[in-house]
Amino acid sequence: MTIFTPTTAAEVQSAVEWALSHETPLEIVGHGSKQTIGHPVQAAHTLDLSALIGVTLYEPEELVLSAKAGTPLAEIEAMLSERGQQLAFEPMDYGPLLGGPVGRGTIGGVLAANLSGPRRLKAGAARDHILGINAVSGRGETFKSGGRVVKNVTGYDLSKGMAGSWGTLSVLTDVTFKVLPAAETETTLAIRGLFDEGAAAAMSIALGCSAEVSSAAHLPMMLAQTVADGALSSESATLLRVEGFAPSVAYRIGHLRQLLGKAGPMEEIEGDASRRLWRDIRDCVPFADGTEQPVWRISMPPSQAHHMVMALRMETAADAFYDWQGGLVWLRLPDDPEGALVRHLVRKLGGGHATLVRAGPAWRAALPVFEPQPPALAALSARLKQEFDPKGILNPGRMVGHFADTGATA
Repeated sequence: MTIFTPTTAAEVQSAVEWALSHETPLEIVGHGSKQTIGHPVQAAHTLDLSALIGVTLYEPEELVLSAKAGTPLAEIEAMLSERGQQLAFEPMDYGPLLGGPVGRGTIGGVLAANLSGPRRLKAGAARDHILGINAVSGRGETFKSGGRVVKNVTGYDLSKGMAGSWGTLSVLTDVTFKVLPAAETETTLAIRGLFDEGAAAAMSIALGCSAEVSSAAHLPMMLAQTVADGALSSESATLLRVEGFAPSVAYRIGHLRQLLGKAGPMEEIEGDASRRLWRDIRDCVPFADGTEQPVWRISMPPSQAHHMVMALRMETAADAFYDWQGGLVWLRLPDDPEGALVRHLVRKLGGGHATLVRAGPAWRAALPVFEPQPPALAALSARLKQEFDPKGILNPGRMVGHFADTGATA
């Protein structure tokens, strides 16, 4: 087994050219914080980008940052925080959920996995903030897309096309993101004691009013106590985050209190305590139990999510909590991942996407980890893979049924 550890983009290209000339596949990793998501990669050699590090451009006044793909996300976030700025889409850290350390994700992995957090409703995901990339395709060719300003693209934006490709189309070497000012303060209004259906109604009202709620989540009974070091106790908590200037936040929280006053008892969580709470929701801390018990990440219509969970609980034991106003459901199931049942219920109740983000290697090898694509979209994905990686040398097998493997690994 050969492990390549490039420190420059040119060395990345040389490693890919070597793999291409030998028609031998490569597993692409940063620090491996998301390595167990997807099917086990069918590769004997590794392209390790953990030494491809460094911020190459940061212009706070222009709200732009460029960095090499292996640069730790934690370092970037700390640097931005010193200047009162942030990656507004607050990318998730999969480390706690997958049994790894906190803060090991890389900025390249942020785009490759198209990460986002609870502010997804307002700010979007990584693909909505990427400005440009430098990358090496599976053909061994270096290419560039986008640049360092927002309006710089004509035609198809390859930068966005790499979002969510999980290293199967190219090896990212440099990425450029838009950054934004961080909110002066934030307050979370917690409504206590609601069941899932009532929480869905309350979140819908909150997101539909003028309070400009940036995040909405619901933690059912017993799961609420697993976040923020147990500060919420075990009673269910429906959480509404408001961000901005302090007077504006106070006014909007007051508006929510008036609008939802009959929903249930309320409490306010402010400042750092609120930020810690949403970080734990972002990182799926309620299910970060150190096991390989299956965890599903499901995106579906918010109005139908609690119906899907209830129908699932009629068939099997399931723990669940909701983010994105209910549009994102995190499910923890018994040792059997129940993939067919989960996807059947999602399709039946509004449609959506179900991804198995945690399970043992045997289950990940046996099940479609990512949502199976309709035939027309699968054909398009296969053509895209053929253009970027015709020999199938980049992360072969990881996204079976999406960017289909070809060539040596077919």
